Amino acid sequence: MQDKEQRMATEKIGKLMLGMAVPSIVAQIINILYSIVDRIYIGHIEGVGMEALTGVGVTFPIVTLVSAFSAFVGAGGAPLAAIWLGKGDRKRAEKILGNGVTMLLFFTVALMIFFYLFQRPLLYVFGASDATIGYAVDYMTIYLMGTIFVELALGLNAFIISQGRSRTAMIAVLIGAAANIILDPIFIFVLHMGVKGAARATVISQALSALWTVGFLISKKSSLTIKREAMKPDFSVIGSVMALGISPFIMRATESLISIVLNSGLQRYGGDLYVGSLTIMQSVMQMYAAPLGGFTQGVQPIISYNFGAGNFERVKKLYRVMICVCFLFAAGATILVILYPAFFAGLFTNDVRLIHLVEEMMPIFMCGMLVFGIQQGIQPAFLALGQARISLFIAVFRKVILLIPLALILPLRFGVMGIYYAEPVSDILSATTAAVLFLTHIKKILSKEALQKIV
Repeated sequence: MQDKEQRMATEKIGKLMLGMAVPSIVAQIINILYSIVDRIYIGHIEGVGMEALTGVGVTFPIVTLVSAFSAFVGAGGAPLAAIWLGKGDRKRAEKILGNGVTMLLFFTVALMIFFYLFQRPLLYVFGASDATIGYAVDYMTIYLMGTIFVELALGLNAFIISQGRSRTAMIAVLIGAAANIILDPIFIFVLHMGVKGAARATVISQALSALWTVGFLISKKSSLTIKREAMKPDFSVIGSVMALGISPFIMRATESLISIVLNSGLQRYGGDLYVGSLTIMQSVMQMYAAPLGGFTQGVQPIISYNFGAGNFERVKKLYRVMICVCFLFAAGATILVILYPAFFAGLFTNDVRLIHLVEEMMPIFMCGMLVFGIQQGIQPAFLALGQARISLFIAVFRKVILLIPLALILPLRFGVMGIYYAEPVSDILSATTAAVLFLTHIKKILSKEALQKIV
């Protein structure tokens, strides 16, 4: 097990990044298939595909918020665990893991109670109409039953990656996604369950992923194991996890808030067709954001481990490659989407009106992603280095300070088009800001003094 960790400090960077990142990329792509496959199948349900797709689309804020709490623990705790492994303190790393499990269980109970009580009025606020609310409630009622599986599968997977075991983490995701791909058409079309079938398939699939993940983390194969005594709440540990996890949590939670603002605005200025277009465009954005997320998730523990070990020159090489890869991939994928919007829209719907609308709006909505890869590389670099405050500011700046106000203000001047304009403007400004912050802070961060402050 220690050999797995030591290679993060000694193996050639190119080979190491490839070995760590590829399984994580595959895992992220597979994981995103949960929602993408659901939407593809739902959008092609005979006679009601457009309404059903729109109905499931307005559940996105709730689904995103549920996963945001798993990121609170996984993205906050796993880098800390990797740093403490780099320092040689395995007991402290396992304490972080144990308290992470406790936090995930608490979040599960709180989320289920809240959303079961308020889901219908919330879904109307999120952009549902009388024509789509039934599909939204059907999907959400069943999906919430699997909250515990979502929290454990997503929240704990990062702790497997932090040990240098990206392949094992990939298998956990692969099991669930493969089950979802198989079960979706059976439940939706063969058993005629429609939207409810898609939700049932997702819950069963997440359960399988969660069982695999927990099973590994309680086994002797894991460098970090879940121990009952380590699950006892330690508020100093919880505070450290929350301090680092608040940035990825806000990143995902504000995705939920953004969906609410965009969906409600599109419903007000356009109607169900425009809400449906956003569902498709967000799905396409997820399709190429997933490989980037997997790449950075695979590289983060290497950066954290070497930072914890004080190997700053190796850290520099790692983050430089990570930022360059993120920028180039995001720019290339965006060009492809801008050139062929109708093709991507056709994956999700047969509705001619919806395809034409997406074909018109996709190039506008996505063009800011040509440079946003810079931020997608910088953000996880700050996280890997334990810089919670800077990472948090970047997350808040793009979504809360820029995107949400723009999505509310621009429609007053440009109507429904203002909502589509808000995305690229915020992407370009936030990527520029992230680059400036990184260039002005990185030298100070890579110091023994900064390392000693990581607790």
